[in-house]
Amino acid sequence: MGMSVTISAADATQDAESILKLQYLCYQREAEIYQDWSIEPLTQSLDALRAELGEGRAFVARLGDEIVASVRGRLDEDGTVRIAKLIVHPRMQRHGIGGRLLDAIESHYAAEPAPAAKRFQLFTGHRSEGNLRLYRSKGYAQVATHEVGPKLTLVTLEKAA
Repeated sequence: MGMSVTISAADATQDAESILKLQYLCYQREAEIYQDWSIEPLTQSLDALRAELGEGRAFVARLGDEIVASVRGRLDEDGTVRIAKLIVHPRMQRHGIGGRLLDAIESHYAAEPAPAAKRFQLFTGHRSEGNLRLYRSKGYAQVATHEVGPKLTLVTLEKAA
């Protein structure tokens, strides 16, 4: 490859469009698994994404100038950091980038002053084996399931901060 991947905070103004394009690309696989192309990551508008980025913290992984991965999180009043939309470009998967992004967002919130993060929580679909494998390898355990429809059950996982 020649270049190394760097992790940094996302800029809501400059990075939003690239993150949205990457999100659309990455969630095609999820849509295929569940036969549902109406999932929120595929229908989210650029304005909605910018608003979401403004509500919490996002990190990106760059290969040179290209954003090849991203993750978002926000801290709730109860001390739960809700991690969402961990995406890695298909050609960059299985190289540890997703794990590095999880580490980055967890480290950010663990270092924040009060209100302190008490737990990290995320969710994925029940048939998203790669996601489940990554989250479990990072110490997350299943705490709930929620049937969204006949084709999809969301699995909620969490770990202590």
